[in-house]
Amino acid sequence: MIYVLLAAAIVSEVVGTISLRLSEGFSKLGYSAVVVVGYATAFVLLSQVLKRGMPVGVAYGVWAAAGVALVAVAGALFLGESLTLLQVGGLVLVAGGVLALELGAAH
Repeated sequence: MIYVLLAAAIVSEVVGTISLRLSEGFSKLGYSAVVVVGYATAFVLLSQVLKRGMPVGVAYGVWAAAGVALVAVAGALFLGESLTLLQVGGLVLVAGGVLALELGAAH
């Protein structure tokens, strides 16, 4: 259940961040509302993950890294933004760091 909540927090944050881009400086009301709801939902869900006992370093590391990776990929696929090989390498390094946090917390 804890990982389902974390995944939902990540998806909420990604939806909020993509909507932030689409809101054009909060000039589009619909997207602006999605930003607020998305971020609020993400933080409420993340707080529930922490309440259920996941270490904050692991929870935030997974949440942030997955969010960064998903936003970068969504930007490249749907918003016409670039994603260079160097950036992909950076995302792989971030994922490796989060894996190290998770493995270190397990012991």
